[in-house]
Amino acid sequence: MSKTQRREHWKIEPEEHDYPAARDYLSLLLTEPACAAIVEALRGAETIYRKAKDLVRASRLPLLAADDPHVAEDLRKVKQGELLSPVLLVRGPLAAGLTLIVADGYHRICASYHLDENADIPCRLVDVP
Repeated sequence: MSKTQRREHWKIEPEEHDYPAARDYLSLLLTEPACAAIVEALRGAETIYRKAKDLVRASRLPLLAADDPHVAEDLRKVKQGELLSPVLLVRGPLAAGLTLIVADGYHRICASYHLDENADIPCRLVDVP
């Protein structure tokens, strides 16, 4: 991958279908009213940037291999010049044992890590209500 592909492969705004995907995932962890509030907050949240390596660490999720089918698809998209959607994140209270929840974009984080672990990834981040 060229340096440009490593740096410039993100959209500024999440895609509309990312929000229902986030809600579906969050519905496995939280009540429906909490999910609705979080997704609404994600829609209005400012886009911030965090490093791929820090997102992996904070979420405590394993880094998926580059040959994982979904990660490989995102890597293919980047190689072809397609832009990836920002990731949607929920910060839980650490004192309660909740880590960073990747509501949508886990595969995109892993793909970006494989391109450059220090890459700044656009994120929408809200706290658990």
